[in-house]
Formats: sequence, structure tokens, C-alpha cells
Amino acid sequence: MFAPFQWPHFLDEFAKQAAEQGFVSEVILNTEDGPLMAWERKGKDGAPLIYLSAGIHGDEPAGPLATLELMKTGAFSEDAHWLICPAINPGGLALGTRENRQGHDLNRDYFRHETLEVAAHARWLSRDRVPDVFVSLHEDWESEGFYFYEINLGEDEPDRADSLLSSVAPYFKAELGPEIDGHDIREPGWIYHCAEADLPDEWPEAIFLAKQGCSLSFTFETPSKALLEKRVSAHAACFRVLMNQIEF
Repeated sequence: MFAPFQWPHFLDEFAKQAAEQGFVSEVILNTEDGPLMAWERKGKDGAPLIYLSAGIHGDEPAGPLATLELMKTGAFSEDAHWLICPAINPGGLALGTRENRQGHDLNRDYFRHETLEVAAHARWLSRDRVPDVFVSLHEDWESEGFYFYEINLGEDEPDRADSLLSSVAPYFKAELGPEIDGHDIREPGWIYHCAEADLPDEWPEAIFLAKQGCSLSFTFETPSKALLEKRVSAHAACFRVLMNQIEF
């Protein structure tokens, strides 16, 4: 039986595993439900900077658990410079709610920075060099299959998208269109999104990073109705395949 998500036990377990893998921790913000944490491990000079985030919605536990599984299995290559925030919304994760403890959707606040969590997180994201690749792990309560958003300011690589969708085929079919989450699709399971927010003053994390200059980002979405173990496994499998295609 796959272990359920438990807060704050998750944060303790992640810290233990990250320390064993040579990651250094930093407290971005202390909250009443525990710290918003970041972990970093530098690579060789000139290594690509890859940023992985999860847990921005507290009712989407598969993302945080997938980051833990990836950490346990040594999925983070020593050839890359890593930044990982596995639990951006401590209040929501403690309550099991999409929003933070004050009822705000953090993933709509990266333009205004009105919440304490996003204000602190955005300052942290802006402090260092811009990530070369950003990956965010999410869930969708309305979907039946897997899908992902891609923001790509560089060269188009359709074969990469096909590889990502193939990696989750053992767990989920690709979400069908003609629209997914209110967006036109490029093909089933794939939303090729411009670097602009759907609502101009409600930026998600991915748009904030694109505006900072991050040229490539992926937001993976697993169906929340499915078994937690399948959701975690799909996230982890898709992330591994994506990293195999990044040039270190």
C-alpha cells in the first residue's frame, strides 16, 4: 500500500533524503504550518540550472511525493545545478486545500505578490541566475488523463513531447481535446502555451519564470481521481525522461 501524504512528516523525510544526496537547505519563509523550504546542489561550472517545484496547491500531494521519490532514487544528476522547492504551500498542505491558510491561490499571485509565501518565493527565485529549465508538478481534479503545459522560447522539439507522453502511457492515457483546462491543444495531452498569463494580473509560477527569462518550462498534470501511487509514478517517470533529453 502506497503511503499517504502526511504533513509535516513529509518535510522531515525530504530533508533527510536531500541531505544524504548532498543538497543544502534554505528557509525561504517561516509559516505557522512549517517552513517554505528550498534545496540546492551545485554542479560543475556551466552546468544547466534546473528548477523543480511542487506543492503549490495543498490538495495535490502527488507532486511533493514524486519529488521525494526522485530524491530517494538518485534521479538528480550531478552534472546539473539543482534548485528544488517540493512544498511551496505549507498551509495548504497542512489543511489539504488548494489555497493557502488565508484562502489564496498561490499560483495566481506571481504578478501582484500579495501573499507572504509568493512574495518571499519570488524574491528567492529572482536572486540567482535564471533557470534553464523549470518543471512544476501538479494535479487536475477534472481531468481523466495526463497532460502537460510547455512554454518554449527556444527551438521547437515535438519528438520530446511525444517521449514525455509515452513515458506516462503505462499509467495514464493522454488527456483528449479539443480543449484541455480551457486551452487549445497541440495534440492530446500537450498544451503549447505562450509566455503570457491567461489573466494579465494573475500570473502562475511558470509565467513569472518565463518573464524572468526562463526559456523552457513544463507543468505536468496528473488526474487527481486516480490512485495516488499511479500519479506519483507518472510524475517521476515523465521527469526522468525529460531529464534524459536535457544536454548536461
